[in-house]
Amino acid sequence: MSETAQGTPLLEVNGLKKYYPMKKGWFSQKSGYVRAVDDLSFKVMPGETLGIVGESGCGKSTTGQMITQLLEPTAGEIRFQGQSLSDLTDEEVRKVRRDLQFVFQDPYSSLNPRMKVFDIVAEPLQVHGIAKGKELKAEVFRLLQTVGLGAHLADRHPHEFSGGQRQRIGIARALAMKPKLIVCDEPVSALDVSIQAQILNLLKELQQQFELTYIFIAHGLPSVKHISDRIAVMYLGKIVELADRDELFARPQHPYTKALLDAVPVPDPRLRKERITLTGEIPNPANPPLGCTFHTRCPYAQEICRGQSPLLEEHTPGHVAACHFPLQKQMAHE
Repeated sequence: MSETAQGTPLLEVNGLKKYYPMKKGWFSQKSGYVRAVDDLSFKVMPGETLGIVGESGCGKSTTGQMITQLLEPTAGEIRFQGQSLSDLTDEEVRKVRRDLQFVFQDPYSSLNPRMKVFDIVAEPLQVHGIAKGKELKAEVFRLLQTVGLGAHLADRHPHEFSGGQRQRIGIARALAMKPKLIVCDEPVSALDVSIQAQILNLLKELQQQFELTYIFIAHGLPSVKHISDRIAVMYLGKIVELADRDELFARPQHPYTKALLDAVPVPDPRLRKERITLTGEIPNPANPPLGCTFHTRCPYAQEICRGQSPLLEEHTPGHVAACHFPLQKQMAHE
């Protein structure tokens, strides 16, 4: 695991929002908005892996797609290497995309089934005019070998590979542009547990070899813990807690984070502690609850939680949480 570099952030996200309009009636009039991402702000340092975790529908994948310019934000600013992406021309954005790559969740649907592996990996190199002829062939073979696939496999189609091998192909395609930042959107969730570990170890090795920076999106905490330096916990389009990995696992401040940690199975029953069990469904992002959006499922919710939205505040150095009654303060009063 690479240590978080100090100095200028590689990526800065400020007030990022993505709202989808809802329409109804014969004239398709707007009836409101689905707040997929609602006012996110964070930084990612060079060489760091920031994990983003949360239940399905919390907005984490949408966040990754906006960062890599696959989706246009409704509001907010994304700064990459000190430059606001919204200020760039189309041609400048095209160049920036070389440094911002995406590894998709489903390693099968993200690969064109009609294309051979060689063409899949070669395509970005050809589109950007980086290599051709013998140089292109040599570079594709090098990329395949880098991710643990032999050059002799380049003539096959995606359906001839296992899920783990297909994900390696996707990673090779992302590496082709020599990017600075890769957004990994649940890259191991569709794989067997043993294969998950192999892909996570590969990502860590590539990070050290090529000085990569990752945003690693997942809904399972074990994989996030394995690869991340810091972890941001999202709920209903917002970050509710962000901290160093070890700090987050040892001293969670937000009840939602604690509930996610408690959901991880413990093999030894003697090590089980008091757990937070979530009840009810995730609220509709088109009509989120007033106040703290988590109060409808929180066992510690009080009147202030129902009427006042908590700010994302620092409770210990580098550890921020949006909660009126953070867990560590509750424990101190008990």
